[in-house]
Amino acid sequence: MRFRIGITGKPRIGKSTIINAVIKRLKAEGIAVGGMLTSDVQEGGRRVGFSIEDINTGEKGILAHVRTYQRGPKVKVGKYVVNLTDLDALGANSIKNALIYPEPIIIIVDEIGPMELKSKKFIEAVEEAIKSGKSMLVSVHQKSEHELVRKVKREFGMFEVTEENRDGIANRVIQRIAI
Repeated sequence: MRFRIGITGKPRIGKSTIINAVIKRLKAEGIAVGGMLTSDVQEGGRRVGFSIEDINTGEKGILAHVRTYQRGPKVKVGKYVVNLTDLDALGANSIKNALIYPEPIIIIVDEIGPMELKSKKFIEAVEEAIKSGKSMLVSVHQKSEHELVRKVKREFGMFEVTEENRDGIANRVIQRIAI
């Protein structure tokens, strides 16, 4: 059964934590997952950036950081410099690789937000995934007005994470998936 589920909510509300809990449960059930995850990079107890990880290979890179990690044009989102090299090579490619995986797979995209949307390759990979017949679980930036985020909000079953409901969202997503 194919499903399309989106998660949104304020920054730091727990979207990535929920996605990780769902991935753990899916893997425990023997269900293949692929795509990309993001997480905070901390130094001295402060967030200084974001990492990106290919779910299948475990390869990690830097999505964005307060320091620059690439040559060429600098793309900033707030105080962070987006690392388009890793975003294209790890983020976009992890989604594309999940599309060609030989068995049914759930494509995870954490997150479709202002930093990720600076990459044309990332946008194209997510658009390809949406057009595919594969199931998807994605998180999207709550306030983004980008057309890709609007499309997800229109076409996917959406869960909005709040402080009051965040502890139960992973179970609600699992129930929707019906594993």
